[in-house]
Amino acid sequence: MKGGASVEREVSLSSGRECAAALVESGFNVIEVDAGPDLAMRLADIKPDVVFNALHGRWGEDGCVQGILEWLRIPYTHSGVLASALAMDKEKTKAAFRIAGLPVVESVIAARDDVRTRHVMTPPYVVKPNNEGSSVGIYLVHDAANGPPQLDDTMPDTVMVEAFAPGRELTTTVMGDRALTVTDILTDGWYDYDAKYKEGGSRHVVPADLPHDIFDACMDYALRAHNALGCRGVSRTDFRWDETHGFDGLILLETNTQPGMTPTSLSPEQAAHCGISFPELCRWMIEDASCAR
Repeated sequence: MKGGASVEREVSLSSGRECAAALVESGFNVIEVDAGPDLAMRLADIKPDVVFNALHGRWGEDGCVQGILEWLRIPYTHSGVLASALAMDKEKTKAAFRIAGLPVVESVIAARDDVRTRHVMTPPYVVKPNNEGSSVGIYLVHDAANGPPQLDDTMPDTVMVEAFAPGRELTTTVMGDRALTVTDILTDGWYDYDAKYKEGGSRHVVPADLPHDIFDACMDYALRAHNALGCRGVSRTDFRWDETHGFDGLILLETNTQPGMTPTSLSPEQAAHCGISFPELCRWMIEDASCAR
């Protein structure tokens, strides 16, 4: 299942193609479905044994599709309804992280028009949709900014305003009950949508060259975040680490319940580093699939 109607449709189509090819290579009979308004009827007609969910963004990883699959009693990959909905809402994710004792930065939810009119937080800060992924619609407001950001009309009516966390971009994938490794993501600028998905947009150091305590903390925090949200299957947690503040400079940004599966994606790279080929990773996700997740 791929595509869908979110702003991450193109990435999902790429992930779906890659996963379908890997599953065919592993011996599965694969039917590729572009998720549209008739999705429930198509699935009812196909009667699949398992759905591999390669959707990204709203409707695909926010609990909506998961609810359809639960209703149809079709086993599926990745997280269930509650964990998907919780992880897609960045502010609710942070609330769960705080309860679990995981470090996050200050943030507020504010009206888009209010953010356009005044600084709702002392710069530097970041403005982003509260329920989108893949660095879609992110504004960085520097401490020397002349005024508040002029948000595009495509931004939702309410947005998250988050204190800017400087430092290195790190990420860790969790596969079941195991944290795989830590990647250091190197870019020439902001780690935005193009840096994530365009060829050469970023460079990945796997495993990251970090002090042992920071590396171990990323592994521990990613697994704790996965469990705090109730995730299943594969998830990926992103961090920022400010080296000038040592251990206290490590904070969690968010957890992605359906990490990308494109040629430049981070989770397949981490699996490969651990000796798990891409077809093996996809097979594991199929074998892990279930309802009532």
